[in-house]
Amino acid sequence: MALDWFPLVRPVLHALDAETAHRLTLRALASGLVPRPPQLDDPVLHTSLFGYRLPNPIGIAAGFDKMAEAWQALFGLGFGFVEVGGVTPLPQVGNPRPRLFRLPEDHAVINRMGFNNEGLAGLSRRLPPSRPPEQLVGINLAANGDSADPAQDFLTLTEALAPRAGFLTIDISCPNTANGKMFLEPGPLDQLLARVRQIVPVGSGGPAILAKSGPDVEPARLQEIVEVVLTHRLDGMIVCNTTVERPTTLVSRHREERGGLSGRPLFGPSTRMLGAVRRQAGDRLTLIGVGGVASGADAYAKIRAGASAVQLYTALVYHGPYLIHRIQQDLAQRLRADGYLSVAEAVGSGVAEVVG
Repeated sequence: MALDWFPLVRPVLHALDAETAHRLTLRALASGLVPRPPQLDDPVLHTSLFGYRLPNPIGIAAGFDKMAEAWQALFGLGFGFVEVGGVTPLPQVGNPRPRLFRLPEDHAVINRMGFNNEGLAGLSRRLPPSRPPEQLVGINLAANGDSADPAQDFLTLTEALAPRAGFLTIDISCPNTANGKMFLEPGPLDQLLARVRQIVPVGSGGPAILAKSGPDVEPARLQEIVEVVLTHRLDGMIVCNTTVERPTTLVSRHREERGGLSGRPLFGPSTRMLGAVRRQAGDRLTLIGVGGVASGADAYAKIRAGASAVQLYTALVYHGPYLIHRIQQDLAQRLRADGYLSVAEAVGSGVAEVVG
């Protein structure tokens, strides 16, 4: 097996501030300078998502490659699917730096990036004009923080990017911008999704339409959101975004920084939320589980809680790209140990254990 080189370079990367290290990583990926981990092609991991056949159910979460600078290289690392963005219609500088903080003792990150990105024009330059036929690429959509009409921002992005994406994510749960959470209200969300469905009708052959919620909503509100999503026959949900809550278990020096917390502390809350959505929606929604995934055991727990696929991001900060291969190996072993012949067979098998 090839040597995992990441432990050798991690001290150098972590000596830099987190945002600078991230930018260097993206450039290295885009330039082909990052060695690929061993590739695993195990039939038990093969699955389907939104009409695409995937080699495995492990994806990269939105926020890692906002402007699609390295999406092809991410497939080369072994990801089964890739989500780029979040993108806003107009370029946005985001919040002042520093705005990204490692919490190494907690295996977590806090960010208050504020959807910094080059806008629709910048993203469009880096994606092909039509969706790749054999690679599932999703795009995370967001409203500009100072927009006078956030709903129109989502519609503008949907119309422009629908031909380029396998799925579009309506991100209604960003804690770091002024307009990031207004569509967590059922009324505005209902109106928005009705208009999105006018652009991409059910059965039109367009991209799958997903909503991404956050963990900081009350159970009753979450149920209302899911009902709205079901009413408009969205294809799925991503569960979930970062949290503004701060568990008392955090010990890292940046634990009080403002922003969204991701990584290991989010695993439990996000998995319970995933199970709650699965119990309510059943198989009417395809769910993608994200939040704290750092091992095959974590991925398997998300799948058993109702996820057809999972995403990760923060774990790469601490474990590097060879983690993808290790997760695939471990997940395959766990599926076989429990007698499953495929990922799909295991989806939702542990909901009762998560939500009681």
